[in-house]
Amino acid sequence: MHIRTEVIERHTLSVTVTNEPGILARIAGMFAGRGYNIESLTVAEVTEDETVSRITIVTSGAPATIDQIIAQLDRLPPVHRVHDLTAEGAHVERELALVKVRGTGDHRIEALRLAEVYRARVVDATISSFVFEVTGGTEKIDKFLELMREVGLVEVARTGVAAISRGHQTF
Repeated sequence: MHIRTEVIERHTLSVTVTNEPGILARIAGMFAGRGYNIESLTVAEVTEDETVSRITIVTSGAPATIDQIIAQLDRLPPVHRVHDLTAEGAHVERELALVKVRGTGDHRIEALRLAEVYRARVVDATISSFVFEVTGGTEKIDKFLELMREVGLVEVARTGVAAISRGHQTF
């Protein structure tokens, strides 16, 4: 008996849409209705006249599933274009996290030392806690959070992934 396993891949999709009420709900509903997971979601207006928005979606699936997601997104009327940044090649991804850490004494010193290593900025401080701002790739943020759990992680707020293709091309 031969068991066939599908490779699950993480993909970053950049979707340009007409900026209108309900579009985000329609896209999220399409994902939910078909059982696809959204791992990260960011939205921002990208034109000066505020008529077009870019939705950046990070999702995972087998190649056939990713192809199906792209095809279904492309069929939604307010969608202009769907770019699979992962498949298209070189692109830049960044995320921002605000990380609240409780700590006194040695834990406080260690939190500050780790923040320096990860180039996290202190954006708020009290006698017993800090709020750090850290930016970078998802893996960097995940590792920073893992280390902060050991010294007193209290709370995290993350933006989700923002991504753009490299080079001169635009869409």
